[in-house]
Amino acid sequence: AIKHNQQIPHNHFRKDWQRRVRVHFDQAGKKKARRNARAAKAATVAPRPVDKLRPIVRCPTLKYNRRVRAGRGFSLAELKAAGIPRKLAPTIGISVDPRRQNLSEESLAANVERLKAYRSRVILFPRNSKAPKKGDASAEEVKAAKENFVKQANVTFPIENKAQV
Repeated sequence: AIKHNQQIPHNHFRKDWQRRVRVHFDQAGKKKARRNARAAKAATVAPRPVDKLRPIVRCPTLKYNRRVRAGRGFSLAELKAAGIPRKLAPTIGISVDPRRQNLSEESLAANVERLKAYRSRVILFPRNSKAPKKGDASAEEVKAAKENFVKQANVTFPIENKAQV
């Protein structure tokens, strides 16, 4: 079944291969370590979500372009339309991709809507609680936010593929 001009495979198992067998007995331990690391990260950044808000993008190529998925970051046009300064966006958990171009009005509108929904729900803690700035949350809102907060942005703002008719 070997075709064309290739080397005939010879099994060179003469190097005490039993000692070199790669085993995965640590699989369960690594799984637990990853889980603990995720929990530790969530506790460290709380009450912020662990992940950033990502845009809705279409997959490339004819085969997959009916599907939507999470993109790398929002375009500058989307941020501008939503009224969010580009320097502020990364500081409040919004990912930005300055290279991205909007090729359709629909995608622009969908992502602007996504940004506005996120912005309406995000609570900005004041840097100085004694002198809060415009747009910062009040003391009651901060207290409420510390009690019930969202761990993941992608769970609160899911990207769903609508069924084709």
